[in-house]
Amino acid sequence: MSEQAVVAGIGDPGRARAPDHKFQLVRITDAATDNQVHKRLRGLERVWIDQPIYFITTCTFGRRAVLATNQIATLLSDEWRDADDRHGWAIGRYVIMPDHVHFFCRAELDAKSLPIFMQKWKQWSSKRMARELKVAGSVWQEEFFDHVLRSSESYNQKWDYVKENPVRAGLVKNSDDWPFQGEIEWLML
Repeated sequence: MSEQAVVAGIGDPGRARAPDHKFQLVRITDAATDNQVHKRLRGLERVWIDQPIYFITTCTFGRRAVLATNQIATLLSDEWRDADDRHGWAIGRYVIMPDHVHFFCRAELDAKSLPIFMQKWKQWSSKRMARELKVAGSVWQEEFFDHVLRSSESYNQKWDYVKENPVRAGLVKNSDDWPFQGEIEWLML
């Protein structure tokens, strides 16, 4: 029975890690255990994605319907264009609804964590809305929803669902008629 070291520890580069996060060293001393660990680890290449695309949804504070205007849509898309330089996040497709937004994003190398990016993006956009458009009070809820996409197929499926939101809400008859949607960068897995 030979002893073998296996490094176990999986992290998502876009997520914040606890400051004391360390990889765990696992010693394998039994052939049966060795096979179990390797069998379990072999499936990881199907799950691990180097630069995953996240689907994000975030709502306005109190679900106030303040977002679906030309001025705010321009302001938000400007902030998303600057997200790569400011925070290291590339923004793909987006839909701005009256009280929430959906967008897709991907961390670039040396990106800030997803929670830090979202916090900073909300701060920048809130300050600009208050200063330039006189939107009073808190703009965003603190929380947000994120979902990791595992394939280009899931990206397309999620986009097809999201772009129909204005139709389901009764705001337009055809999703292509909704003026508050677009794409900043082309993202692909």
